[in-house]
Amino acid sequence: MTETPHFPPPSRDLCGAMHIHRHLLNESTTYRAQRARIENRALQYRTGRRSPVHRGVVTIPVVVHVVHNPANPEQNIDDRQIHSQIDVLNLDYRAANPDVSQVPEVWRPLVADPQIEFRLATQDPLGNPTDGIIRVETGREFFPAVDDSVSPPVRDPVKASATGGADPWPTDQYLNMWVCQLGDGLLGYAQFPGGPPQTDGVVILNTAFGNTGTAAFPFDGGRTATHEIGHWLDLFHIWGDDDGACSNDDRVSDTPNQADANRGVPAFPHITCDNGPNGDMFMNYMDYVDDRAMFMFTVGQKERMDACLEGARAAFLVAQMRRAPAAPAPAAQPAAAAQPAAVQPAAATAGMVKPGARPDGEVERMLHDTERLTTELLGEIRDMLGVVARGTGG
Repeated sequence: MTETPHFPPPSRDLCGAMHIHRHLLNESTTYRAQRARIENRALQYRTGRRSPVHRGVVTIPVVVHVVHNPANPEQNIDDRQIHSQIDVLNLDYRAANPDVSQVPEVWRPLVADPQIEFRLATQDPLGNPTDGIIRVETGREFFPAVDDSVSPPVRDPVKASATGGADPWPTDQYLNMWVCQLGDGLLGYAQFPGGPPQTDGVVILNTAFGNTGTAAFPFDGGRTATHEIGHWLDLFHIWGDDDGACSNDDRVSDTPNQADANRGVPAFPHITCDNGPNGDMFMNYMDYVDDRAMFMFTVGQKERMDACLEGARAAFLVAQMRRAPAAPAPAAQPAAAAQPAAVQPAAATAGMVKPGARPDGEVERMLHDTERLTTELLGEIRDMLGVVARGTGG
């Protein structure tokens, strides 16, 4: 990409997720409280005090907001490029990407299938048909993560129509992705779970989105979105963002501690923080290497994503459970052997079992899991409202 005063060559050294995270920690007591709850749950999964409840693949509805300046038509990326990004995500988050075969043999047992898939939304928030792609024209030349050219500074200007961007769809129902021209060399950034709903989602540079169209080498494999959605699902950078001190990590037990971000295409092994003989797991999606050099999540990272999907982002899992197909009706029985009608499910899970049908074991488990997750989600919402009522600065 041509270098200009505004748009230096992008580098994952400037992934903005941690900048947004620290900004929220400093300004919001509510966010600090939410993050403490989220970390406590993740620790319970990590230490075996909790285990995942859901089974099978979780499908996340996605809406892509393409925010483009008409003076630069290349910013208005086409549908094919958007679909290519969804395809990449569905390979990477199922460990079905062909380059997973390049994981060094010593770490192949750690490769995880997160069992997460993504699909462009087919219904908008009002129930109308949609292709999940929204195109919005802007007069802005570029979008920073935080616009400090105004007072007070504005965080996430691309996420609001009032600041030249696009308003999100309900963030507990859709993964909102914004594609735009980012400033300051940013490839992308995400908001960790627990932040304000009106800014929840992922932002990606238009030339680092998907693997066709305007996607530019070396970030033309769609892995920027894989990386940023990792943050959205509560994964930290693999090196712990401690500026090479080797004193912090990513809170995942099976990723080696490493000194700092890796870039380009490193040679294996690359040893830092006395982590020999195997060194850094630089091929992990949560490092900063080129797209062609990253190709795995670990079992521990999947565990942390599970904790997120059953905690802070449980709304997606509950919605999917409620959409699950009903059990087939039992075969007709002779009148003398007719069985009593099954007890109907509670209103919270109505519609998952046909009236009069006896749920099979899988559906009974699904009903139970949905009710439990719904109860936990409501409890977390009540706790969050209590923090807002008691706290200041949130």
